[in-house]
Amino acid sequence: MTHLKLPDFTLPAPLARLGNKLPQLPPTLALVTGLNLALGRLIPREPLEMLTGKRFVIRVKDAGMTLRFGYNGRRFHPLFDAAPPDLAISARARDFIALLAREEDPDTLFFNRRLLMEGDTDLGLLVKNTLDGVDLPRFDPARLAPAELLHRLRARLAAPHGA
Repeated sequence: MTHLKLPDFTLPAPLARLGNKLPQLPPTLALVTGLNLALGRLIPREPLEMLTGKRFVIRVKDAGMTLRFGYNGRRFHPLFDAAPPDLAISARARDFIALLAREEDPDTLFFNRRLLMEGDTDLGLLVKNTLDGVDLPRFDPARLAPAELLHRLRARLAAPHGA
């Protein structure tokens, strides 16, 4: 299968205004659940000891999302207050997707001022280096195309039970 190159886009400004008004807990829960599922499997626990008790914010600027979470030494959890974070990472939705797809690396986005880190620089470097060392499965946006989803659904339905 060919990999789809992610187009350059910025979500429309009205979406960010709407996103700012929506509850931030559902996307924060999705983020911390994904991180917790990856703990010990894809993300090693040892380097994360320095994250214990730290507060983080991820801002998806063009979606109006501000995801606040922390790490307690065992798991990631949502935060419910607006206290200043130890580290804030901001970018457009497209740039975060490009990071997941391994189409862009954090250094390039940072030096092109498309990925902003504010707060504890040592903590930011630790997070970046930990993520760089993680062997994530490649996220391919083409797998979300309707034709590809239908193809996979048909294949799954046609497969014998237990396959």
